[in-house]
Amino acid sequence: SSSSTAGPLPEEDCMKLNPSFLGIALSSLLAIDLWASKRLGVCAGENSAWGSARPLMKVIEVSGHGIPWLLGTFCGLCQSDSSAAREVLLNLLFALLLDLVLVAVVKGLVKRRRPTHNKMDMFVTISVDKYSFPSGHATRAALVCRFVLRHLVLAVPLRVLVVLWALIVSISRVMLGRHNMTDVLFGLVLGYALYSVVEYCWLSPLSAPALFALW
Repeated sequence: SSSSTAGPLPEEDCMKLNPSFLGIALSSLLAIDLWASKRLGVCAGENSAWGSARPLMKVIEVSGHGIPWLLGTFCGLCQSDSSAAREVLLNLLFALLLDLVLVAVVKGLVKRRRPTHNKMDMFVTISVDKYSFPSGHATRAALVCRFVLRHLVLAVPLRVLVVLWALIVSISRVMLGRHNMTDVLFGLVLGYALYSVVEYCWLSPLSAPALFALW
């Protein structure tokens, strides 16, 4: 009798019992992402499959870290005696700072934990670095790569090396176990798009005379 008097299930319960195709697809992709990222974390520890290459991967990690880039750009800006070079370096500094702020905000909002096989021995971290989405190294690599290719006159071999550096830095994040694959892929897309924002907001003696007066 109870079954005959029971009414239809509420709509939200029906949705829980019959998950959408999109929800199933996203859950499946997330599972694949976690599985593949763990398999590719071959330098996550000294006892990993490629553990002997971990020191090299950590050197690559430092090459994509924000602090060396910020210090190097600032020092170049202080020592430059060319107005054109100062303009490029000032905008690179602006791009790097914007990258740090944006990545920190997204990490704080998403709060995705780093892979369980990651060792927290990273070079100079801050509070939001306990989160992994997106990869700040990948974002920075894509941003710097586009910036350098657009504003520096380089021979073809050097341009190829810049692109390879950006790819190697990004791949090393998964190999070290720092990030999942989706963290890196989103970071590359974000960095690529962020450069367009920097170009749109390009700082020049006309648009920002107070900044250039400091140098």
